[in-house]
Amino acid sequence: MPTLHVELFAGRTVEQKRALAAALTEACVKTLGGSPEAVDVIFRDVERHDWASGGRLWSDAAPPKPPAG
Repeated sequence: MPTLHVELFAGRTVEQKRALAAALTEACVKTLGGSPEAVDVIFRDVERHDWASGGRLWSDAAPPKPPAG
């Protein structure tokens, strides 16, 4: 079964990672078969200053706006 490597900006909570691991595991079992115990998920937290898109560090981008509400 698969080993999934998930890279995220640092700052996600353990609860968010737990929920994502469960959802990814469920999707793998549903799609590929096998058992949940055979699916591995590895999370890697990446700081915004260690990630660039389009030649620009994410740490240099404007901070995300809070949701309207």
